[in-house]
Amino acid sequence: MFIDTTTIKVIAGHGGSGSASFRREMFVPKGGPDGGDGGKGGDVVIYADHGESSLIDLRYQRTWKAERGGDGSGRQKHGKNGADCRIRVPMGTLIFDADTNELLCDLKADQQEFIVAHGGKGGLGNVHFVSPTNRAPRNCQPGIAGEERNIALEIKTIADVGLVGFPNAGKSTLLGAVSAAHPATAPYPFTTLFANVGIVDFPDYTRITIADIPGLIDGAHDNIGLGISFLRHIERCRMFCYVLDMAGVDGRDPVEDLATLRKELELYDPGMSSRPFVILANKMDLPGAEENLKRLKASEPAGTQILPGCAELKEGTAELIEVLRKRLAELPAEEDEAARRILAHRHNGFKEAREINRDAFAGWDD
Repeated sequence: MFIDTTTIKVIAGHGGSGSASFRREMFVPKGGPDGGDGGKGGDVVIYADHGESSLIDLRYQRTWKAERGGDGSGRQKHGKNGADCRIRVPMGTLIFDADTNELLCDLKADQQEFIVAHGGKGGLGNVHFVSPTNRAPRNCQPGIAGEERNIALEIKTIADVGLVGFPNAGKSTLLGAVSAAHPATAPYPFTTLFANVGIVDFPDYTRITIADIPGLIDGAHDNIGLGISFLRHIERCRMFCYVLDMAGVDGRDPVEDLATLRKELELYDPGMSSRPFVILANKMDLPGAEENLKRLKASEPAGTQILPGCAELKEGTAELIEVLRKRLAELPAEEDEAARRILAHRHNGFKEAREINRDAFAGWDD
């Protein structure tokens, strides 16, 4: 299962306490204070790793805590610094403060890291409190608590190509036919509830990633069906592959399906439907597919890439992969643009949530 967004709680380590200790040494009756300082608490660090592709590990561990600093001791011994808690995420992960929606960091490069919670400072030992009027201080400082915050993580680009289509159009079957991924397939709608990502490797060691997105239905921009879950995933793909059921197995018209898909993309984010795309005319082995293919070609502008095939029989899939590879090579990188889109949607959603909460509690007495 591919997880591209999650929220976790991070707790940095508490600083160790300082020591109130005195020297006890032969022939030194008034040795004086020698309490050491406490150690610093560990930081919580999030770092990017090119070998990681999903946030699934963080989904099942929601709280991450760094080690506490050690306490100081006599002979001015400094407490041990607490070990950092290091969290590995994929490259291209955006880090947000979940409470304020502030963007904290964009992890673009391999091994780039960011401290999301700083460990607490260790307390001072009594050796620091000696003065001419207080030669034997018995006071020391406790350690300071580490930072604690809620962090939202979101992968900026989940795949090069997003498979867009209605439920039961054959998207999961196509992903299994062109990659080593094994998404669940069944002859009923909404088999896919989470995005699945497959990797297609080529002999020259290049690769493309393809995302099987949960199926879209009419009204998805209003959160009907899987709604925003679908659209949030698909907006972070560099190009689309519309997968159409040319046989109309579920009683739908593939030409109307394509128009509905484009309409839903445009209603969710203006300009989204004009992103680069290809069309896979799927299920061409079934009756009625040829007639619908002719209608589809007649309805589309000249030059539109419409590739007939059958994902289940792996017919036309090799040609599709080569077309996708060529088109992707021509596309410019849009890393910063992808981040801006996510920020815009998060800001709008955060603002709407605050307004809803304000309206819900309007008129309440304290």
